This record gives sequence, structure tokens and C-alpha cells, in this order.
Amino acid sequence: MSWIAPIASFLAILLLLYVAMIDIATRSIRNEICLALALIGIAGQFASPKQIAESLVAATILFLLLLVIYQRRMIGGGDVKLLVALAVGLPLMGVFKLLTVTALAGGVLALVHLLMRVLPYPKLAPAGSSFLRRVYAIERWRHLRHAPLPYGVAIACGGIWTVFSQGF
Repeated sequence: MSWIAPIASFLAILLLLYVAMIDIATRSIRNEICLALALIGIAGQFASPKQIAESLVAATILFLLLLVIYQRRMIGGGDVKLLVALAVGLPLMGVFKLLTVTALAGGVLALVHLLMRVLPYPKLAPAGSSFLRRVYAIERWRHLRHAPLPYGVAIACGGIWTVFSQGF
């Protein structure tokens, strides 16, 4: 059973990288991915029923707190789903680490979007442009239209950091 945790961590990191890319592209986080992350988190702790119970309690408390924030329109529903799904696989201290690193990554993300105000307006990225140029053009266009931040990227960074630092 000791081989399950490393595989679960690897799968969680792959899913979080996918979430970050999809959130940049579509500003949405799919339910199936959140469910998969929650199940991977439970599978990673399968050897310790006590730890599963602890993480479910922590995830429930986090969900209730985030629900209040969501109702005040301060966070998106996909972000709530993703944070709670990640919390299912983490002990209480891991949830604190997840939230701390996510907040720091969110601050960096917000600074990047603030810096976009002073960057030049992009020309359309022609076919064959680099990936970064296309992302910049799209994000600058979205920023000019006051689109929300892709906070799933910050959550994915927090999740990856937490998984690397303690495992899932």
C-alpha cells in the first residue's frame, strides 16, 4: 500500500497543472476534475482511516467558510470546489499550508494583472505565434474588459506546493 501515496501525488499534480491551463483558457473548473482530486486524496490516505476522517472534517469546515465567501461574490464556485477537493486529501496543517500558499500565489497573480495596465496593447497574435504571446494577447484583452482573475492558477500552485512538501 505504500506505493499508492506517490502515485496519488503524481496524479494530483498532473490534474492541478491541467486545471491551471484550463482555468486560464476558459475561466472555469470542471466538476469531474474536482471529484477526481478528492478521490485521489482519499486514495492517498487509504491506509489511515483516522487521517481520512480528519481531512473530511477539515474539508467540511473549509466548505462552510468558503460558501459564505462565495455567497458574497468574493470567490467563484469553481474555486470553492477546487479548494475543498484538495482539502479532502490533506490533514489539517496541510489545509493551512494550501490556503497560505494559494493566497501568496494569488497575490502574485493579482500583481501580474495590475502590471498589465501599463503594458502596451497587444496586436492580434498571428497564426504560429508562441504560446506565451497568444496567452498575453488573450489575457490583456480580458483584462481590458475587467474579466475575473484565473484564481484556479493560484489554487493549483498552492496545491502543487502542498503536495510536494508533504505528499497527498
